[in-house]
Amino acid sequence: MDVTPILDQLNDAQRQAVTAPSEPALIIAGAGSGKTRVLVHRAAWLIDVEGISPHGLLAVTFTNKAAAEMRNRIESLLNVPVQHLWIGTFHGLAHRMLRRHWREAGLPQNFQIIDSDDQLRLIKRLLKNLEVDDSRWVPKEIQWFINGQKDEGLRPQHIDDDGDPNRRRLISFYQSYEEICHRGGLVDFAELLLRAHEVLRDNAELLEHYRRRFQHLLVDEFQDTNAIQYAWLRLLAGDKGVPFVVGDDDQSIYRWRGARVEHIHRFQKDFPGTHVVKLEQNYRSTQTILNAANSVIANNSSRMGKNLWTEGTEGEAIKVYSAYNERDEADFIIGRLRDWIAQGNARVDAALLYRSNAQSRVLEEGLVNARIPYRVYGGLRFFERAEIKDALAYLRLTSNRDDDSSFERVVNKPTRGIGARTVELMRSYARTNACSLWRAAGAIASDELNGRAANAVNAFMSLIERMVRETAGLELHDKVDHVIHLSALIGHFEKDKGEKGETRIENLAELVSAAKSFEPDPAEEMLPLDEFLSHAALEAGEGQADAWEDCVQLMTMHSAKGLEFPLVFMCGMEDGLFPHQRSVADPNGLEEERRLCYVGITRAMQSLYITHAEQRRLHGMDNFSQPSRFIAEIPSEHVEEIRPRVQVARPLRSSRPTQRRTAAAGAGNELGIRLGQRVRHKKFGDGVILNYEGQGAHARVEVNFETAGTKWLVLSYANLDLM
Repeated sequence: MDVTPILDQLNDAQRQAVTAPSEPALIIAGAGSGKTRVLVHRAAWLIDVEGISPHGLLAVTFTNKAAAEMRNRIESLLNVPVQHLWIGTFHGLAHRMLRRHWREAGLPQNFQIIDSDDQLRLIKRLLKNLEVDDSRWVPKEIQWFINGQKDEGLRPQHIDDDGDPNRRRLISFYQSYEEICHRGGLVDFAELLLRAHEVLRDNAELLEHYRRRFQHLLVDEFQDTNAIQYAWLRLLAGDKGVPFVVGDDDQSIYRWRGARVEHIHRFQKDFPGTHVVKLEQNYRSTQTILNAANSVIANNSSRMGKNLWTEGTEGEAIKVYSAYNERDEADFIIGRLRDWIAQGNARVDAALLYRSNAQSRVLEEGLVNARIPYRVYGGLRFFERAEIKDALAYLRLTSNRDDDSSFERVVNKPTRGIGARTVELMRSYARTNACSLWRAAGAIASDELNGRAANAVNAFMSLIERMVRETAGLELHDKVDHVIHLSALIGHFEKDKGEKGETRIENLAELVSAAKSFEPDPAEEMLPLDEFLSHAALEAGEGQADAWEDCVQLMTMHSAKGLEFPLVFMCGMEDGLFPHQRSVADPNGLEEERRLCYVGITRAMQSLYITHAEQRRLHGMDNFSQPSRFIAEIPSEHVEEIRPRVQVARPLRSSRPTQRRTAAAGAGNELGIRLGQRVRHKKFGDGVILNYEGQGAHARVEVNFETAGTKWLVLSYANLDLM
């Protein structure tokens, strides 16, 4: 058999991974080392060489986009259709399993997936029904608690309150929330994973069926798995399964989401005889950038250990800029961006990375003033936009009248005379009679409401039934289009004059386009509308690309994972900001921050700038910080300091209060002139020093006065009072 197409494009380590024997394998894949290629070629090897049926493979990725890419690349490599191959996200595969085994899972056949916003809305309604003060019990915190327990595989009855009355109350909220979801046939994202684990754990025959079928399990981004995801994989693999997991412990940066880097270390204990392969050859960055990344991450103690290298160029030194303040930092970055663009480079090839979203404001302001188009990566996604969620709620009601979240979202949108009191009567009836809001609405419309309110409720229910009748037999996109028009959402948003309303109407039109291009999975036994609604819920939280023009990319370090850019700026590299203040005293937290720095560095392909400021106004406060300790971990031979930190004196720390002094000729830094120093001028009043340059009699400062604005003053003539 000719295996050249499968192995020809692989390096030695990749080839070793792809052709590994049928035993558990752990592939430690460094940044830019071709892990997706390895997964694709491993699947092709198993199918084409080992003779494994495509039906016998299960591949897990962390985004639907990655799953589609993997499927397409396998089909291209083998030149055979593999549409029935189980490739998807954890949530997507769990959903697929639950749709097939809804009875065993204890779910209604037409159960509905609710996203994070719908879940939060349901929790708020729960608190209102229980007459609980939501300032005392914050809905977001309850949501976090419920999802956290589900991610750990725990139901309310399995949780110990540890004698804590607050924890006991949270457990009771969790129990009440579960009862509402069970009654309405609602499944949140965390429930998908937990229920999929339980249905296998509690049904021996079903578990044995899937263990026989899926003997080979391929897992991407293994370092990002949480407790329930790993438990599901272990259960499915059993003693005879062959898990092939690919990950990088040095890129585990989602501990706050429940990801556990220790799964990489635990894997070899849970699967004795694991075959370990390290992918260290990088195809993205210069050797200088890789040397910097290697040196920084080497300071972490709990890691598998690897050393990235490339056959590419050595590359230019990493530029480090010490700014006076955040505006000086932004000005420097804008200047370098202008030079980059003037050289004929695309703006989209440049990225500004920062630790905190709050840092973007000054950068955005600078870009606007410089007329450089930009995009803040990770903005509101398509299926998360309010108008899209409104339309989807109408569609869900046509499929399942007992969907309380959807009912409550659109019962009075657009406004149709169903007030808060009427809705509260529905909730009360539903709570008392353990039924859905739809059934409650029908009951109170005939028994408890006056003529006007009853007519409004009946008109809404008639509208939904009309939607069902008139869309029966229509193609999916025609059904979506008809429901949108009947809902009157377009007329509602037309009242919102200007670009905002137009954009929302355009988004509704795009939803119809999305339905038209949607291709139902032939392996699924679902109606096209139900499958589309499930698809929309699963896609919420993943980026839907807009038709952006060529623009500079702004994003957090977390958002940058998986991306690459020829030019990268890592901004705000200061202790307390990055590493974050809350992580400095926590060894585990500090190691995760260092991994995040490693991710940031390895996003750069050709040029990397690191900037930090002596003074930064953030969250309304002026902060004076030391450069990030991570900068010092980069060997000096790989660094070029653009502005050495020698021009501005840092104030000495003293237990005694400093006396007020006057800046005179030649005094300069000898008198403690520093950035952020408050001063008073006889004519201009009080101000803050923004910049300082020169020596002796030629020394001058830039001062931002509260009433007179920004001015440059020569110290020998200014007679500033230092405050």
